[in-house]
Amino acid sequence: MLTILKKIALTGIRSEPAPSVDDAEGVARLHASILRTLGRALAIRQVDAGSCNGCELEIHALGNPYYNIEGLGIRFVASPRHADLLLVTGPVSRHMVTALRRTYDATPEPRLVVAAGDCGCNGGIFGEGYATVGRVANVVPVDVEVPGCPPTPAALLAGILSAVKHAARGVAPADPRA
Repeated sequence: MLTILKKIALTGIRSEPAPSVDDAEGVARLHASILRTLGRALAIRQVDAGSCNGCELEIHALGNPYYNIEGLGIRFVASPRHADLLLVTGPVSRHMVTALRRTYDATPEPRLVVAAGDCGCNGGIFGEGYATVGRVANVVPVDVEVPGCPPTPAALLAGILSAVKHAARGVAPADPRA
């Protein structure tokens, strides 16, 4: 016990540094861009397809006063029937393939899909194996991939904006099931 207390005393408090002024300005520009692009509210259904929950912690941070996605008219919904965008995290486990496809099919057109995190983009450290089918694009069409392990809240916001701009151009991704 004394060894642990000594280590704590020598190490001190370790945390990541506060966001810099440049980060704050970048978030402000991103907010303005989202408001210009959307012009209306955006409803997101978040799907955890088998992640470690690191990405979910960063997604949860989007609701804090610093990022304030509610103030931008972006909200999370419980039903895919009310969603405009699916935000999918994790490598898709074999048990989640059917659920993810059903969620995708239940989301009304024009639906957008954002794969978040390295696991959602390329399978991450899990890859494809006996328990997972790998990246989200192996199951449903993906409009935007947001890499990172986990991606920052600012990167997630930028990915959401990118998907909305993608939809505004009217370009649809290929369906991997076809």
